[in-house]
Amino acid sequence: MMTQGTTANASPSIRQTLRQQRWILPLLSILVFVGIWQLIYSLMKLPAFILPSPAMVWNKFLETLKNGMWWHNLSYTLLELFLGLLIGSLSASILGYVLSKTITLEKLLSPFLVASQSVPVVAIAPLIIIWFGPGLLSKVLICGLTVFFPVLVNVLVGMRQVSQDLRELMRSLKANRWQMLTKLELPAALPVLLGGLRVGATLSVIGAIVGELVGSDRGLGYLINLGRGQFDTALVFVAVFSLIVLAASMYALVLLIEKRALVWQTWRDF
Repeated sequence: MMTQGTTANASPSIRQTLRQQRWILPLLSILVFVGIWQLIYSLMKLPAFILPSPAMVWNKFLETLKNGMWWHNLSYTLLELFLGLLIGSLSASILGYVLSKTITLEKLLSPFLVASQSVPVVAIAPLIIIWFGPGLLSKVLICGLTVFFPVLVNVLVGMRQVSQDLRELMRSLKANRWQMLTKLELPAALPVLLGGLRVGATLSVIGAIVGELVGSDRGLGYLINLGRGQFDTALVFVAVFSLIVLAASMYALVLLIEKRALVWQTWRDF
């Protein structure tokens, strides 16, 4: 039977193994994917405008990196993402808090909120670009709309699940509304709120790209349109893979914030 001391000594090695698996397994899956891709390219011998080889895509990435095209368009998409995520999540949090306190207002606005999500963003993106122009503002609004509803729902759920007994305790201690929010409601609802922000962070990438695909002269969506128009499929692959890395990075960033903010909870390294 393993003693408590033995378990404590074994824990660091177990955590180290889990950390190694966290990096090794994704890397292994990427290598397998690239190997299958190269095998398909070699066996089928498809022209480059249909399926480029991994080496062609890598060379195209180095080319766009060298001439500044990749970073120029990536930085524009990043700006859209952060502004859209900030505006969408902030407005959703404020409205979600107000709705959680006013049942009548929630019932009044719920048809409009549900209707706003029943229409795909790609369907209303052309209207937003017509109304606000093809510049940065329209892309930020599209990105913010994509983020808004998931964050709003999580704010409502998080605020509603705060224990009523704890609320009564805070009232008995003569806590005002601001103290109730900062000392009880926000900390208690934070896990759910950050979970919604995780979803919103990944959806913000979709919102930004939808706006760029509809109409833009910059951004990764513009690179996709440019590559498609020139039958430069390698460029399209570069833009798509950049989006995948960007979405994963946004998710990891929110996960890191969540881990730091919820340091009082028990976290597992997997």
